[in-house]
Amino acid sequence: MKSVNLGILGLGTVGCGTVNVLHRNATEIARRAGRGINVTRAAVRTLEAPRRCSVDDIELTTDPLEVVNADDVDVVVELIGGYDLARDVVLTAIDNGKHVVTANKALIALHGNEIFARAHEKGVMVAFEAAVAGGIPIIKAIREGLAGNRIEWLAGIINGTGNYILTEMGEEGREFDDVLAEAQELGYAEADPTFDIEGIDAAHKLTIMASIAFGIPLQFDKTFTEGISRVSREDVAYADELGYKVKHLGIARRVGEGIELRVHPTLIPRHRLVANVDGVTNAVVVQGDAVGPTLYYGAGAGADPTASAVVADLVDTVRMMTADPSNQVPHLAFQPDALEDLPILDMKEVETAYYLRLLADDRPGVLAEITRILAEQEISIEALVQKRVEGELVPIILVTHKVQESRMNAAQEQLQSLVAVAGEIVRIRLETLD
Repeated sequence: MKSVNLGILGLGTVGCGTVNVLHRNATEIARRAGRGINVTRAAVRTLEAPRRCSVDDIELTTDPLEVVNADDVDVVVELIGGYDLARDVVLTAIDNGKHVVTANKALIALHGNEIFARAHEKGVMVAFEAAVAGGIPIIKAIREGLAGNRIEWLAGIINGTGNYILTEMGEEGREFDDVLAEAQELGYAEADPTFDIEGIDAAHKLTIMASIAFGIPLQFDKTFTEGISRVSREDVAYADELGYKVKHLGIARRVGEGIELRVHPTLIPRHRLVANVDGVTNAVVVQGDAVGPTLYYGAGAGADPTASAVVADLVDTVRMMTADPSNQVPHLAFQPDALEDLPILDMKEVETAYYLRLLADDRPGVLAEITRILAEQEISIEALVQKRVEGELVPIILVTHKVQESRMNAAQEQLQSLVAVAGEIVRIRLETLD
């Protein structure tokens, strides 16, 4: 059978990783796909730049549209990242009747609804396994492996940079800024780390997973997002004393009123498997009604792990190229006309437990005043520790039972107004992941 020709947009880390995997495992891939897969064209920023892959048999250009419009390109692999240019070239490829494979989570999270509708209309595939959790096949697991389940919730460590920082803070007792600087030196964090440390990257990925898990349109703009830049070494240490690890989680949960979509620092019981996923590794827990909890763990980034997901999508795409488009696995797991526009809960409607740290005057009656305010908001305390330190101010650490966030907001406002409370109250959400 005739080989399939690829046009790759971008020969950076993932692009060259994909070329290398295709070359290294060419025989095995052809056996799986039923025919050979060859990279014949690629778009790059500069023609003369050194590369970590061989381009001897690849025709290079600096114009992505030249690749997308080439008659001899069967599948376009989009690895340039970003929003606008990526959207334009992907839509052009679809209009040209070409299948698309992408690792661009921002593109899918923001423009996926439009892209998938166009692809459905044109009868082509858009595959995006590499957009979430690198080499972990989490998209295929939720979309196909768990197709017999009603997904109840999922929670994931889906940004390796943030996980590396929190791991170092917990294990070595280091400050956030020091670890971030090291992560940048090691190449784990970008020069501008905003997307990683403020949760935007994780929110892109959570948006995609939630859509597939619950059969809802992609809704990145409704995902609550909070980063880790305000997590302190002290709070990581106090959490450990109480039996918890601090992780930056993306959480999506089906509740009676709708869907929770949230990314934020989270205390997790230390005995949970996902709490012990450290370094730059990713992990996702998915709870299905039939299968129960399942854990997916592995490398969330890097040349070969991400290329593994890209090539897996290419194999799937090649297998389906001669099939009736109506028999393809739906992009978002559910048939396009069966997606439900379920409401996404505002964060103040979400119920979760909390860790609070207050700095208060060390005098009689202060603790009673604090507990009174919590009781008035019907907030039950699970654990309370008053640390003994030198000075007039002492740290008070509280762990609460589950309560609606609106009640916690009201309680925190009252606590903050107390004369006896100094500085800003620290609040971190807590999930048991039962």
